[in-house]
Amino acid sequence: MKSLCLVTVGVLAMTLLIASISLLVAHVFQTVVDLQVKQGTVLKNGTETFEAWEDPPPPVYMQFYFFNVTNPLEVLQGATPLVEEIGPYTYREYRPRVHVQFLDNGTKVSALNPKTYVFEPQKSVGDPEVDLIRTINIPAVTAMEWTRTTPLQFATEVLLLLYQESLFTVRSVHELLWGYRDRLLATIHVLHPEIDPVFGLFNKMNGTDDGEYIFLSGETNYLNFSRIVEWKGKESLSWWTTEACNMINGTDGTSFHPLISKDENIYIFSSDFCRSLFLVYDSSGAVAGVPTFRFVPSSMVFANTSVNPANAGFCVPAGNCPGTGVLNVSVCKQGAPIFLSAPHFYQADPKFIEDIEGMHPRKEYHETFLDINPLTGLVLQAAKRMQVNVHVRKLPEFFETGNIRTLIFPVMYINESVLIDEASASKLRHVLLEASVVTGIPFVIMALGIVFGIVFIVLVCRSQGTSEESTEEERSPLIRT
Repeated sequence: MKSLCLVTVGVLAMTLLIASISLLVAHVFQTVVDLQVKQGTVLKNGTETFEAWEDPPPPVYMQFYFFNVTNPLEVLQGATPLVEEIGPYTYREYRPRVHVQFLDNGTKVSALNPKTYVFEPQKSVGDPEVDLIRTINIPAVTAMEWTRTTPLQFATEVLLLLYQESLFTVRSVHELLWGYRDRLLATIHVLHPEIDPVFGLFNKMNGTDDGEYIFLSGETNYLNFSRIVEWKGKESLSWWTTEACNMINGTDGTSFHPLISKDENIYIFSSDFCRSLFLVYDSSGAVAGVPTFRFVPSSMVFANTSVNPANAGFCVPAGNCPGTGVLNVSVCKQGAPIFLSAPHFYQADPKFIEDIEGMHPRKEYHETFLDINPLTGLVLQAAKRMQVNVHVRKLPEFFETGNIRTLIFPVMYINESVLIDEASASKLRHVLLEASVVTGIPFVIMALGIVFGIVFIVLVCRSQGTSEESTEEERSPLIRT
């Protein structure tokens, strides 16, 4: 009887150990979890995934920081500009998707994404209606660039004198953001109705959308979840000079496919940047107790063409490349000499930092990043940081430019951030716990196998010990002489 028990325990221990190792090698339970995640990550009406995509629960905040020019007269004489950062002016951003329609048997979804901004006084440094900023007069600079080589040059100069416009202007934060009627633009509007007489960095962007998007639902392939295939009725852009640069790649940055690995590139299309860009793995961490991978923009995205020749397509006109870390987007901003960069020219060519006194780039404050849970593809924390600059230079045709040096002049930057709310984090932790339990079954089986193995060893040792402790009579020979 003892031998039977011993054999049973040994066989059971060996069977459990072999089974657990086989399950681990075959990734059986991990495959089950992955399959469930793939099947659940689809834009389908009535599901939690769709509801969270249609109206994301975590609050989004938009912070605006302005650069106030403190030595405008010296700048016009060729001195280095001295700027001081003022901000943040914080707004709560509401961005539900509306007019959602399912297309092509549920494989595609069309939607508009209007954004509404509500001022948050307690998260701001002052009153945007009252606080004044001295900055580059963008309408005047734009008008001068438009007409400098046209018959309208003299008329523009007369208007600048008539309206007493200079290279710098003083406006309230609210005016610079949401718009003010500019007399120069209003006059040009009479001849060119397509020119808006109201100027503002975010003019007509409060309560409005940036066009219709068509997304893939992920029904046929989980890797295509929420990937953009059309924007404003087009499958590609037309601003840049190469097909690759005009491609619309990736999602809008609010959601991603599940099962993300460290080795892949995360693609995002941003209408603010007028282009697609990609992010690469940076580090692992946790947000609200949930494991995350942090992705940041690749250094190749805004690299000089000598480092990344593919960026030549973003040089407009062809061959006119501003340098590392800066993107000329005038082609998609009605010809206004707008250049984008990271705040304080973070990771840009040092010359841009040296040209402006008051630039202090720091990774923790000025880097764009996404913290994504790799299993579900959910964004737990993110910050999109972008700086708006104006290209200014001495124009002999207009005395308003004085002797100013050629500069990429910083005007303001934004920090659009989101952090998962506690309710959503708690729900996600519960889902990940269930997944951990399922994927942990092979380890439980292995532990049982080890326990039975230990029991088997103990029983074997005891049986040997009992044999060694037999009496002298039992050890004597059976036939005695």
